[in-house]
Amino acid sequence: MPNLGVAIVRQYERGVVFRLGRLRGVRKPGIHFMIPLSDRMWKVSLRTVTMPVPSQQVITRDNVSIGVAAVAYFRRVDAVKAIVEIENVGAAVGQIAQTTVRNIVGRSLLDQVLTDTHTLNLAIREILDGITQQWGVSVFLVELKDIELPVTMQRAMARQAEAEREKRAKIIAAEGEALSAGRLGEAADVIADHPIALQLRNLQILAEIAAEKNSTIVFPAQFLDSARAVTRFIADENRPAAQASSPPVALAPPARSGGRDGNPSPTSAEGRTTS
Repeated sequence: MPNLGVAIVRQYERGVVFRLGRLRGVRKPGIHFMIPLSDRMWKVSLRTVTMPVPSQQVITRDNVSIGVAAVAYFRRVDAVKAIVEIENVGAAVGQIAQTTVRNIVGRSLLDQVLTDTHTLNLAIREILDGITQQWGVSVFLVELKDIELPVTMQRAMARQAEAEREKRAKIIAAEGEALSAGRLGEAADVIADHPIALQLRNLQILAEIAAEKNSTIVFPAQFLDSARAVTRFIADENRPAAQASSPPVALAPPARSGGRDGNPSPTSAEGRTTS
């Protein structure tokens, strides 16, 4: 119908009219009349296009070969440029998207590709948007959707993750042991100040055990305390009897005083002195 002079442009389209090969303008949605056989209209869709980027093998900066697939979302914002500047805008965007994805991923490390995909997506989108603006196309989203790793690399990463979990488990267990040791030390200090607390704790443990299983339990702690008390009583009883059976100790006689004047009498080793 455009060649017959009548054309209908839908709401999501724009019509680019050429008259005898020369650009005559853009037609908005609605019905339009043109000169038959001389005017020709090309319709351009302004809806968002979802373009999958096929998976391709990429070697990262740390020499790991991976397969990367992506998806790009773009739309035509300038109908004239999308017709005049490029022949097939969809194919062009697909080819430049594959090249950009391969270049950006190839300059990155494997860990960055796996953990920091948001930064890579932004870098790819900015490059694509800067290139496609001259074609009247705006790329507003690029996402890496599939990353294929070699089997050996998957096993190595699994071992690494397992080692990391074991390390964290051991650290948490050590911290728990340190905390429990501190609490046990505080409990020991309390029990040392209050000995009856140990007996109460023993009774509590007995009650817990008896609640689970009805059985006869021999608890040696009370027996040992009783044996110590009996031993201490026998020792206290034997101590007075041992003191009573021991012989008395002879005391030395007091020294004799001297003469009337208070001076000691002269003596010698051989005998008495003579007057």
